[in-house]
Amino acid sequence: MRLPRLRNVMAWTLVVLLSIVVALLGIRIAGLSALPELELWHRLVPQELDVGELDDGDWQAYVVAEAALFERLRHELIEPVTASGRAPYSRYASDSPVYPGNLPHDWNRSFILQPPGSARGVVVLLHGLTDSPYSLRHIARHLSEQGLLAVVPRMPGHGTVPAALTAAQWEQWLTTTRLAVREARRQVPDGPLYMVGYSNGGALALRYSLAALDDEHLAMPQRLVLISPMIGVTSYARYAGLAALPAVLPAFAKSAWMNVLPEFNPFKYNSFPVQAARQTYELTREVQNAFDAADADGRLSRLPPVLAFQSLADSTVSTPAVVRQLFERLPANGSELVIFDINRSRAASTLLRADMSGLLERLLPPTERDYDLTVVGVVPGQGRAVEARRIPAGSQQVQRQPLDMDYPGQLFSLSHVALPFPPSDPLYGSDPAADENYGVALGTLAPRGEHGVLVIGLDSLQRATSTPFYDYLLQRIEDDLR
Repeated sequence: MRLPRLRNVMAWTLVVLLSIVVALLGIRIAGLSALPELELWHRLVPQELDVGELDDGDWQAYVVAEAALFERLRHELIEPVTASGRAPYSRYASDSPVYPGNLPHDWNRSFILQPPGSARGVVVLLHGLTDSPYSLRHIARHLSEQGLLAVVPRMPGHGTVPAALTAAQWEQWLTTTRLAVREARRQVPDGPLYMVGYSNGGALALRYSLAALDDEHLAMPQRLVLISPMIGVTSYARYAGLAALPAVLPAFAKSAWMNVLPEFNPFKYNSFPVQAARQTYELTREVQNAFDAADADGRLSRLPPVLAFQSLADSTVSTPAVVRQLFERLPANGSELVIFDINRSRAASTLLRADMSGLLERLLPPTERDYDLTVVGVVPGQGRAVEARRIPAGSQQVQRQPLDMDYPGQLFSLSHVALPFPPSDPLYGSDPAADENYGVALGTLAPRGEHGVLVIGLDSLQRATSTPFYDYLLQRIEDDLR
């Protein structure tokens, strides 16, 4: 009698689960009507080199394939979009002010910066998701001026069209990382090797270094610098593939996208496919699995020191994950976490949410740690004056360093996207330099008006896109990579 009853329970459970899935997919399909129609750059998927071709190739082969890729896009995308006249302010129209081909430099492509004299070492810099090599050009240029050869690859699926991310795999990004390191060591066989990873590039730098622990063919970096590293993402990313299921039917092609927006940024996608979220989740899970394996067999002690910069307020990656899933797992090897605090001046603090106001204390309570901790924020009781409060590893004593600057009154926090960009950046800076023009100055926009008027949400336009603490960040990187 118990077996039929068990079968009934299992059958009803299955019915309930299927009903939930169908309901969620129904909600997802119903929500597609709010998305704009897909454009050619949402449908045209360029062919990138696969993992095998990347592993078998070298930097020159990658650059040649990259040039051919952009040439195909010129014929298949740029020319028809320009002729149609339907996108006068799109990066995909050659007569547009934000068309990369008309700008001072097309930073969507891989590049290498040579130092003024002989290289004392080499640094590989890895950009983030939906991004391009543009995001690391300032740091790359500064480090090259300090004597390091800077190698900055474009990750497959990036710098071209958003649709490219519907096919890109994280394994391609990791293989491109290996290719860039091979080129770095080919050009500078001696001297230190460093890696700088921004956002998704931070996860790639970590995964590469963990792989190098047990693969003698992979050159091990001496130090890692991680900026807003993608260590943990929202739980939605785990199930993002389900959201794209209706896309197998042509009528529901838009379900493959989380955002469909105009592409007015010459060096970063505004539209975001579901597949990209899934690949990011897979990469972060791969990093944690590699940590587990290295910890289990004692290899983790050989991981290079990490210097990481993280905004306390970050809606893209999880700041708690950076603390708990990265720094609390690192060996005592001289690593340091730098946290940029929210604006706690009297005027700004009255508007802070309670959970954000107490996040720093909950996340990093007084205790001895295996890594140095530095918090950059407002001096208590001193208006908007900023200091760096450093607590060395194994200590609870605070060392205070005034930074001779104020927390800008118009900023209540930094953001995930702000850290690699100085205020003078022509695209993202709050005070863009006059000697470069990239068609739009996103960092100076301060839109006001009614909800529902703009094609893009006000939240994204109000996000900090550069950091007033850039000089401090750059000096810390320079000191760390001497």
